[in-house]
Amino acid sequence: MSLTQPVAYDESTITTLSSLEHIRLRSGMYIGRLGNGNHPDDGIYVLLKEVIDNGIDEFIMGHGKKIEVNIDENEVSIRDYGRGIPLGKVVECVSRINTGAKYNTNVFQFSVGLNGVGTKAVNALSSSFMVKSHREGQFVCAYFEKGVLIKEESGTTTDPDGTLVKFTADEEIFGPYSYNYSFLNKRFWYYVYLNIGLDIRFNGEKFVSKKGLMDLLEKEVGEEKMYDIIYYRSKTLEFAFTHTGSYGENYISFVNGQHTTDGGTHQSAFREGILKGINDYSKKNFQGADIREGIVGTIAIKVQDPIFESQTKNKLGNNEVRSPIIQEVKTAIEDFLHKNKETANRILDKISFNEKIRKELQNVKKIAKEKAKKISVKIPNLKDCKYHLSDKTKEGEESMIFLTEGQSASGSMIVTRNVYNQAIFPLKGKPMNCFETKMEVVYRNEELYNIMQALGIEETIENLRYNKVILATDADVDGLHIRNLLITYFLHFFDSLVL
Repeated sequence: MSLTQPVAYDESTITTLSSLEHIRLRSGMYIGRLGNGNHPDDGIYVLLKEVIDNGIDEFIMGHGKKIEVNIDENEVSIRDYGRGIPLGKVVECVSRINTGAKYNTNVFQFSVGLNGVGTKAVNALSSSFMVKSHREGQFVCAYFEKGVLIKEESGTTTDPDGTLVKFTADEEIFGPYSYNYSFLNKRFWYYVYLNIGLDIRFNGEKFVSKKGLMDLLEKEVGEEKMYDIIYYRSKTLEFAFTHTGSYGENYISFVNGQHTTDGGTHQSAFREGILKGINDYSKKNFQGADIREGIVGTIAIKVQDPIFESQTKNKLGNNEVRSPIIQEVKTAIEDFLHKNKETANRILDKISFNEKIRKELQNVKKIAKEKAKKISVKIPNLKDCKYHLSDKTKEGEESMIFLTEGQSASGSMIVTRNVYNQAIFPLKGKPMNCFETKMEVVYRNEELYNIMQALGIEETIENLRYNKVILATDADVDGLHIRNLLITYFLHFFDSLVL
């Protein structure tokens, strides 16, 4: 007997949504996640960005140097001083999908908002929305509620040209929310770093940059830089980088003013260009890992018709930009190093140091692995479970490992655990304090090495065997100390597990 009722599939089941209805019903297709404002990618920040981007585009085209942003009890007000929306198209530009000047490359050459949706989505997802365009002594003002036009006004004005937008994101869509000003401050700083001369005022606070990405990197690395920042700027490419004493490599990348948090072809090309530039200058063949260890860099490009791998534009997908960026970065770095011998020598010293450490670590890894093989083919003391995260099953998704305080503490847990998805790993007393230590310490310390092996993260975090890592220590001073030492270990070497 079927448990489902038969459903007719005929003309009556076919539904056509208006663009407004579709945006409100499928908001994730247009702005990504909704959220409540606690994450920088939450939808309320996407709405704000879509409106500000219009003012940025005006600035890029040479119209209007100031953008004023104010937030009062979740009502956002954004005023730019560009050319203003053409008065006969004000309503269409904020309410009709696929209407806008950004399809015309003669008007907007390097724009992020190329899909004709941005401001329309803001309008549709706002409980109240107002747009007012000032243009050559005239204005047109339109008021909307949930994307529906309520009234329209027009007349003369003495205000300077530009566009004013006010909106309140609809709580029927987003639920209760609030703006995190630290997220907004960071975004506004990025805007002015990318647009030298742009003046943004947020609730009266001024944001302006004179040196662009140079200012950004100076703020990021501070006194940690090992040599003066290498900086380059052309019409369509700007980059800066230096080395620090930190682990790994870190990049901040942008496309047409959009912060591409997931990188993309421009960022990978930047990395490749640095490698080729330094190797060609030094006439050596350093490994990429040795050149990039400790590097902090930022790149911004301008490109017509950017292709992003999501509606929220976090990753660039244009393959045709790769070769030109590699070549321009390589040439710029070679030229800089030939003209700045002291900086060049410091870079080569850093790379040689990285190479030395890598080779030492390889030897330590080899010794640790050989030692582990002699002790046991399995990880000592690990009471494993049947299913793991890598199995891509429901049981694997529910897998967890308990790091317990000694054999005695793990005894009762081993007996009562779910053997399908709960693993137990008892510690041998207090682990080593890893604060300000190097990775080779992990390979030389049997306890820390076994933890890393048990979790499967020796090569990459992507191989993590359990969905949860639970620190199960006693509720006393010693237990708290062990927890702190373990958290330090993970934060220092495997921070993405914690953050």
